[in-house]
Amino acid sequence: MKLFKLLLGLLLVLNIAVAQPALADPPPLDQNPDYTQITETLLNLTQAQNTDTPPEGMTMEQVQQQITDLQYQKYIMETGEDTICRNDTAQAIAVYGDKSKTSTSTFDQVIYLLPPGEETDDDWACKGIYLPNDVKVAGLNVGSAAAIKVLQGTQLIATENPDTGAIELNLPATQVFKSGDVNWEIPDMTQADLTTQFPAAPVD
Repeated sequence: MKLFKLLLGLLLVLNIAVAQPALADPPPLDQNPDYTQITETLLNLTQAQNTDTPPEGMTMEQVQQQITDLQYQKYIMETGEDTICRNDTAQAIAVYGDKSKTSTSTFDQVIYLLPPGEETDDDWACKGIYLPNDVKVAGLNVGSAAAIKVLQGTQLIATENPDTGAIELNLPATQVFKSGDVNWEIPDMTQADLTTQFPAAPVD
């Protein structure tokens, strides 16, 4: 009996030592490539503003606007805790997340469906929103299927304009990708195709 208890204790210790957490914390900001890029771009634009020498193709007004946008993005990453996407539209939207361990997909980020009125689980980082080729987003003129990247710490809310039917986001798009820009799943499909092909996102 004592030998059994001893073996059981050793097994528990070994299991704790080698087990990996199911949900790891996000990496520190100084190891986050998005944060590094924002910081470097902000530094360069601030220097351009101080010396009144805007980058080629930009006006000083555009420089100031981009500085304002980047400062806000940097603030979100520094103060935000969970990365959440919420769907306040009347239909399902597609969001991005890491592929499951059993997935055979070759993409780094894959599509999940988020039903109306739901938000992604705060322990599951929403990485972006997929835009079907027939969906309009206020302030964006994409012209094809695309993906909007969500920065770490963001709480993105999608609503629907009742007059135009366009999707409206509570935050400006940080990066917009088309198929081939990054290794994300960005199929060329319509809104009607979504509900038949993708798994549901984890929700609260």
